[in-house]
Amino acid sequence: MVHQRAQSPMRAAIDIGSNTIHVVVARCMPNDLDIVADEVEMVRIGESVNATGAISTEKRDAALAVLRDYQALAQQHGAEEVLVVATEAIRKAKNSAEFVAYVRKKTGLVVHLVSGNAEATLTFYGATYEEAKQPNTPAELGVMDLGGGSTEFVTAKNMHISWRVSIPVGSGWLHDRYMTSNPPTEDELTVAQTFLQTYLQGMLMKHLPPKLIVTGGSANSLFYLAQQAYRLNGRIPHLTFDDLMHCEGLLTALPAEEIAQRYGQPVSRARILPAGALIIREVMARLGLREIAVSPHGIREGALLARTRFGEQWLKRVEGEMQHGGSNVRFEGGSAALDETFAHSGKRLLRERAKKLFEWRDDILKNEDIEAVHKMRVASRRLRATLDAYEPCCDPKQFRKVYRTVQQSADMLGRARDTDVMLQGLQQRLVKATSEEQAGVAWLVERLKVYRQQTQDELSALLQSLDEDALQRDILACIKEGAGHDGKS
Repeated sequence: MVHQRAQSPMRAAIDIGSNTIHVVVARCMPNDLDIVADEVEMVRIGESVNATGAISTEKRDAALAVLRDYQALAQQHGAEEVLVVATEAIRKAKNSAEFVAYVRKKTGLVVHLVSGNAEATLTFYGATYEEAKQPNTPAELGVMDLGGGSTEFVTAKNMHISWRVSIPVGSGWLHDRYMTSNPPTEDELTVAQTFLQTYLQGMLMKHLPPKLIVTGGSANSLFYLAQQAYRLNGRIPHLTFDDLMHCEGLLTALPAEEIAQRYGQPVSRARILPAGALIIREVMARLGLREIAVSPHGIREGALLARTRFGEQWLKRVEGEMQHGGSNVRFEGGSAALDETFAHSGKRLLRERAKKLFEWRDDILKNEDIEAVHKMRVASRRLRATLDAYEPCCDPKQFRKVYRTVQQSADMLGRARDTDVMLQGLQQRLVKATSEEQAGVAWLVERLKVYRQQTQDELSALLQSLDEDALQRDILACIKEGAGHDGKS
């Protein structure tokens, strides 16, 4: 065994993810790795892709600097080959081809854009190779890879993959879409949770594994946070549902800067950690799990193992298995309790949330209770989050029509609500202001009142023009009958 390790090739694997760029250098055997270097940098390429659809020049240059450092690290350890894989953020960026070509021109590195299903397979290899060596490994287990831009799920029996799927939802994406405050507000958490619960109800696993291994930066950071904050036993890498609840309590009470200072987290990671915690907790709730195992290994280790097992055609072999293995199950289904299809559940939920939106219209038009604006704003954002979840099975043209109407209402309600909050703050400040400050604060209050009335007039006109019956008809026409999560019948 010692001789086999000494004769094994030294290789490096770099994973360009939506949040991080991660490198592992190891001596490689078909079923084992001797890791000599493991480093990660938070670059958040996905941030620019989520904002504009493209990798920005700043993110490209930051990624290039990290790749050069990792290339040098691989050379220092005598790596004979450097494998580079890129995942969701790069996959969906409209300038991904330009990014790949630029990296190759500047470094000579070949970036492989792996599919979501190939990513799931490679992650399974990496997350389970140590588990496979244990004598008490359960016959059935699952792996969840929570990344910045996507999440992969895999189930296996006797270490052979039986089901896998990749969904375009990750911690960075959820943060950028719904949880941008620092820390996230209660309203943001409610809307993000609405999206996740709606989206995850389409995930139908026929056989739930008794053990789920979760990998990715968020899972490992949450485990480290639980160790630091709650003295969790570090020798057993696992998290219970209660551990996650305790971590979420911290992450939603303290700003990212304080989390970073107190518990040794990078600020950039601490910002997106509430989103990661929420995703893991909602998945555990969906699957009825009270505990998960946490693995530091993933797609990088999987790539090294695949290269050693399958040779130079390792990625084609992995992709080919996906095409012919028969285990690429569609992400579809619905609530078992309601015995309804995903499309039916979409129509039902969207109708319910559209109805909830209109419950507050009359109170806002009366302009007597500012809390009505807040409640209708939350209802509009929950409706938008539900639309986000069902977009894959919607008619694109009809979806854009409905989404535009809901977004316009949410934006106008947001302007009114933000002004109300500012007015409340200034009026409280006026009470405590010194005589010298009072005139200036009072002037600001009056100016904001004028602006708020203008906003109210615009909001009233918009709400009066909204036709609830027409919106409900558009929603019914939006979802294609019989469509699954992939939009196919």
